[in-house]
Amino acid sequence: MFCKKTAQFLAFPCKQLIAMKKNKVAIIGTVGLPAKYGGFETLAAHLVTHLSDSHDFTVYCSKKKYTKEEQVPTYKGAKLEYINLDANGVQSIPYDTISILKALRKNDVLLILGVAGAWVLPLVMLFTKKKIIISIDGIEWKRDKWPLFAKLYLWWAEKIAVRYSHIDISDNESIQDYTALRYQTLSRVIEYGADHTLEVKPTQEDFVTYPFLTQPYAVKVCRIEPENNVHMVLEAFKETPSKTLVLVGNWKNSAYGIALKDTYSNVPNIHLYDPIYNQRAIDLIRGNAALYIHGHSAGGTNPSLVEAMYLGLPIMSFNVSYNKTTTEHKATYFSTAEELIMKLNTATEKELDDMRKEMKSIALRRYTWDVIANQYDLLIKEALQTDKKNSVFSDIQKLDADVLDKYNLSHLKNSELFYNKR
Repeated sequence: MFCKKTAQFLAFPCKQLIAMKKNKVAIIGTVGLPAKYGGFETLAAHLVTHLSDSHDFTVYCSKKKYTKEEQVPTYKGAKLEYINLDANGVQSIPYDTISILKALRKNDVLLILGVAGAWVLPLVMLFTKKKIIISIDGIEWKRDKWPLFAKLYLWWAEKIAVRYSHIDISDNESIQDYTALRYQTLSRVIEYGADHTLEVKPTQEDFVTYPFLTQPYAVKVCRIEPENNVHMVLEAFKETPSKTLVLVGNWKNSAYGIALKDTYSNVPNIHLYDPIYNQRAIDLIRGNAALYIHGHSAGGTNPSLVEAMYLGLPIMSFNVSYNKTTTEHKATYFSTAEELIMKLNTATEKELDDMRKEMKSIALRRYTWDVIANQYDLLIKEALQTDKKNSVFSDIQKLDADVLDKYNLSHLKNSELFYNKR
């Protein structure tokens, strides 16, 4: 009896100590939770879902994107703090900056998604011992949607973000190559999960609302921006009337989208939708497609692409290194409308079926949230133990040239100098 009570007495403080030892992690740079907007929000939701038992999360959210009723203090164990600014566009700079400064008060690790607030990181590194993990979110400054001033700022902010962080994350191996060459740092590749994606079986009402469901069709889901080559894809399908395209996006968000919708909305084999983040509608349209068209030309691993792969859709993708890396060079690729037309007209059912199996296999191996969350878990723990950035160059190259010569390693002494001169 005594032993049992003693064990219970000892167990209580032990449990309390375990709870107290949770690492305090701030997630910065998302619109917020619950996720209903984009890739970073979905990532934050799954990190909170999978890792709240071992980490104490605080997620910074945009007050402008949630109604008063939606602004709750916690989500699946994570604390939510609201900033009265927009998380995207020009306001993303003060939004991320304020989030970073607020997070310094009570967090051990700052997980920053995007580089908008990177200008403040040198001060954080100088005056605090907080650990900084930053995802540079592809090569953001190259995106066509940004005006020149924004591109220059993002180009500079990317450099600051990589230099003044303990660990930086690339969401694609091609981005890792880019940061290695440009900054001589060893970025960590962590992609996105896709196993949250659902297949929705159409109801009789769905067949009335979306009559194209009764026949094979290609689908594309994206933001309506020039870098996603929406104009190219639409023109290719206009010239291929035997193939049906369903294109889902935010058509009213820009002059580019409005002009395209006016031009192509009356083409018989093209269907344009804006479900306004109606997830069931997106899942229904995408999950029942016969082919996925991916036109993204900038960025890294795109969430919509890995989601299509997880659904087992054959992929026709724009021919850039990011997309090839994501699909392991096993999709079909195009660079022009003419090439896409040719691919659409010549692809056989066997080729599409083989590609369908390949895409699903890759997604199951690489793009599940268990895998992604575990990688972030290890990264957070590593950040807490590190004080300096990993370089692509080994410490041996820092030795005096005479020492390198003595051990027949003189071939290493000029490599870092070479890269620094690039």
